[in-house]
Amino acid sequence: MATHIADIVVAGAGHNSLITACYLAKAGYKVLALDARPIPGGGAATEEMLLPGYKIDSCATGHTLIQTNPLMLKDELGLLGRYGLKYINPDPIAHVSFPDGRSLTTWLDVERTCEEIARYSKADAQAYRRMIAEYDEVKHLFGASRFRPVGFGPSLEETLWQHPRGHIWLRRRVMTAWDVIRSEFESRHVQAYMAWQALQTAVPLEEPGSGPLAYSIVYGRQQRGWTLPIGGSGKLIESIVRCLRDSGGEIYCNKRVEGLLIEDGRCVGVETRDGDQYFGRKAVVSTIHVKHLVEMAPRELWGEDFLYGVKTYDIGIAGFGVYLLTTEPPVFETPDGPRTAVSAGLAGWPEEMVALGRALKDNRYVEDLPWVLVATPTVADPSRAPNGHHTVKLLSSQAWALPPGEKSWDDLKQRQAARQIERLRKVAPNFTEDKILARLVKCGDDFEKSNPHMIHGAFHGGARGLSQSGALRPVPGWAQHRMPIPGLYQTGGTTHPGGSITGAPGRNAAMVLLRDLGHELEDVLARPMWERKE
Repeated sequence: MATHIADIVVAGAGHNSLITACYLAKAGYKVLALDARPIPGGGAATEEMLLPGYKIDSCATGHTLIQTNPLMLKDELGLLGRYGLKYINPDPIAHVSFPDGRSLTTWLDVERTCEEIARYSKADAQAYRRMIAEYDEVKHLFGASRFRPVGFGPSLEETLWQHPRGHIWLRRRVMTAWDVIRSEFESRHVQAYMAWQALQTAVPLEEPGSGPLAYSIVYGRQQRGWTLPIGGSGKLIESIVRCLRDSGGEIYCNKRVEGLLIEDGRCVGVETRDGDQYFGRKAVVSTIHVKHLVEMAPRELWGEDFLYGVKTYDIGIAGFGVYLLTTEPPVFETPDGPRTAVSAGLAGWPEEMVALGRALKDNRYVEDLPWVLVATPTVADPSRAPNGHHTVKLLSSQAWALPPGEKSWDDLKQRQAARQIERLRKVAPNFTEDKILARLVKCGDDFEKSNPHMIHGAFHGGARGLSQSGALRPVPGWAQHRMPIPGLYQTGGTTHPGGSITGAPGRNAAMVLLRDLGHELEDVLARPMWERKE
């Protein structure tokens, strides 16, 4: 058994916990991060999962949401200017195929997008243009609520009350995404497209509080497309790791944290599976899923309210992934000729996507999935595959429990993958079997085995309805990243504002911990990189 000592020990090396670590290291603290996997990154990793030279994002691919984080807008850690991170904004934004064989393509040029929508409904084209303009008026309020910790400034509700159109948005923010969509659009095709976009973060369309997703996701795509890091999601991680190491921090992989070290009721470190102990003189930061975290210390230390909050915490919907290496991308047939897209989709009718959310919340297997994302990042970023080849990922949601009559996921997941590929071929007939060089299919159990904090394969850190948003995430009274055990802080997808590649939980947790240590983030960022705390 070995003992290691740092100022801050970080349990987990996903993008959020690494961002927290970087800000703390920039403040001059000695930071040590641990991760159970062979490589850092968590859900933002890029791996050669099938054949050498084919870089696959094992979970997240699109980085649109992180672009409005001050981390990127102001390049606070130098990830863009100093550490080589580069992004591209593919055009078209998306190409979505409907059950009747028709499709809709959207573009970075909003007028071109509206022209496409007008083919289905001129009124819907006007509604789309209006929705983009209306969200533009309040985007700064929603953004501010995401990119600062709970309690660090007025709440979203407070700022909306003060806005000239805030009363409208106070209603919209508690509506369901489906209620928003069907109140704004008349064409079933346009409704289906909007529903397909709103489901990007795996929040059911009839979840109370999902209404803003019908605006914010589409608005972000319309401004930037499905933003891609050149070289894969792992390039974000590489830049953060370089920043951390330049600031004196360290990362140890293959170190699974299995317990918290407690002295006099305070968390002073963590213990890994191999028996090594890592002590944090100042604090311990966790990105461990809260469902697992409460098992790592005596239950009486957490308190009844926290344990109840964790017991009733909804882990969210499981994912399902089909990873393909191919000699061609899917080429979609349209009346205007063939089209390719980094972000494409297979959408059912609106009522089918609404029913999907209910089925998955009830953990019922859905054979014909009405929501599938077809991601082909190599269309815009050829560095991810050799010789003009491509990586294609079919991402969907699915129940994690086996349906009645099935004995194993091994066969069922292959049948489900084949069903999705066949549906894709109906609208992209070039995508024949001989174009596929290799494949890998992952169900919920597979995601959890590769990362135990993706419980049952849910990789967004937990559901994001009203009961688990803002000051209620992960548990009411414990939304400021401080945990009931003194010295322990929490970040990652189980904290505000939730999962996806936003970097918000990481930066927010850093703001809280820095303040507790006597610093303000702005002061830390103003200091030269070489000026370190003694």
